[in-house]
Amino acid sequence: MLLYQTSFELEAGRVLGIVGPNGAGKTTLLRLLYRFHRPTTGTVCIDGKDIWNLSARSVAQQVAAVLQEQPSDFALTVRDIVALGRTPHRRGVGASNGSRDLDIVDYALNRLDLNHVSNRHLGTLSGGERQRVMVARALAQEPRLLILDEPTNHLDIRHQLEVLELIRDLPLTIVTSLHDLNLAADVCTEILLIRSGKTIGFGHPSDVLSETAVSNAFQVTARRERLSVSNINHLTYHLKNKGSQK
Repeated sequence: MLLYQTSFELEAGRVLGIVGPNGAGKTTLLRLLYRFHRPTTGTVCIDGKDIWNLSARSVAQQVAAVLQEQPSDFALTVRDIVALGRTPHRRGVGASNGSRDLDIVDYALNRLDLNHVSNRHLGTLSGGERQRVMVARALAQEPRLLILDEPTNHLDIRHQLEVLELIRDLPLTIVTSLHDLNLAADVCTEILLIRSGKTIGFGHPSDVLSETAVSNAFQVTARRERLSVSNINHLTYHLKNKGSQK
């Protein structure tokens, strides 16, 4: 996927949602942000420092990523996998920060409701449970920037809501790709809308996710409505194929 000129700044503590149709370049952009792909032009900076001028270890101490593709053949327990998040902070092979590492791992397991499976192997878990294990490992990494590639995939409604609540509560800068525009508008402070590698809009969800922009990006007819539920207004998008008479 070729990404055209895409430029944005995200303040600390904000949540950026990257949205767009399949093949828009969302995953490619995320890979640039967590230093999997090197940009051919331009830079990716944290606090003004180009991540490609930093060591891999230094970047790993600042950036954590949770991807869609989750391994299932780890011969490790859930606790062991979450503990891998501490690796960038250790000095030397097998070194540990002792009780602090244990406390951070316990916190991550508790936060993602994984204590009851902490001694099981990853391959015995459901897709949703594996996703939560990877989020917990990222939390244990104590990053400043957390990148989530479709974090609600494979999760039931309860755990989707829990992950979204987690995104809201974490004192981190977060960049996440999401398919659901309602979820993106609800949980994200900024939205980057892209199509075919091109930026359609960047800014506040209510500004970027307009009927016109969504219709153009997804090649559908989009309608935005406000529904009153318990005296709270919710923004809902109804998408119809262009040309539909319904």
